[in-house]
Amino acid sequence: MSRSVVLSGTERCERCMLPLRWCVCDAVEPVRSDLRADILLHTREQWRPTSTGKLIERALAGARTHIHSRTVPIGRETLVEPGRALWILHPRGAMIPTEQLAVTDPAGVQVLLIDGSWGEASRVVTAVEHWGRLVRLPLSGESRYWLREQQGEGNLSTVETLIGLLELMGRREEAGKLRLHFELHVYAALRSRGRKALAAEYLSGSPIRNALPTLLERLHERRPNTESEARRGMARGERWGRIAGGPAREATEEEGPR
Repeated sequence: MSRSVVLSGTERCERCMLPLRWCVCDAVEPVRSDLRADILLHTREQWRPTSTGKLIERALAGARTHIHSRTVPIGRETLVEPGRALWILHPRGAMIPTEQLAVTDPAGVQVLLIDGSWGEASRVVTAVEHWGRLVRLPLSGESRYWLREQQGEGNLSTVETLIGLLELMGRREEAGKLRLHFELHVYAALRSRGRKALAAEYLSGSPIRNALPTLLERLHERRPNTESEARRGMARGERWGRIAGGPAREATEEEGPR
């Protein structure tokens, strides 16, 4: 049975919140696009390693994240960029036809993505929907975001929605690069949780398998697990102390896979 390496006290990357062993923040160069993207995070979402809003900020050049808080609300003037149409993406918005998206110039659009659980996102959008045009996209299919349970067909993660928008606008190269960032993050997160079998299944259907073979090979290299060695050393010391008449408590932390 696989065991998670996300142990208490594990040092994490401040950007992706993954253990440093599995950080892939800088593995793929940032995506550059004429589309302006801003992400409005529910206040709870900023601390979740599974947030794809923060993934967009580090993967898409120029993207910005903002925190939505009822006590310290963000102002429209802080976020909205003059000269662009503001699209606020949410499932209850008006559908934009595929034909319209295909002829829309991304340089004239600023997209606002709401990041949080379904309930949190609904509460956030209620506070900002009057800022611009509330819209939804003609997207379908199952989510590839295996770190959270998506509720039904077409319910995609925040970053998958942005990928879909780029594809519908004809920016397939940009969408493809952003998907590499996204799927690499999901794969690394699954491995960090010790879900090796599930990660292998995910990788079998992922574009990163063929696009990033050298990177994956380096990622899979067995590395010294200094944290586990230290834990084992503490456990041995405590066992010896008990034999010699010292404290009877023995360490019980498990060693995770490397």
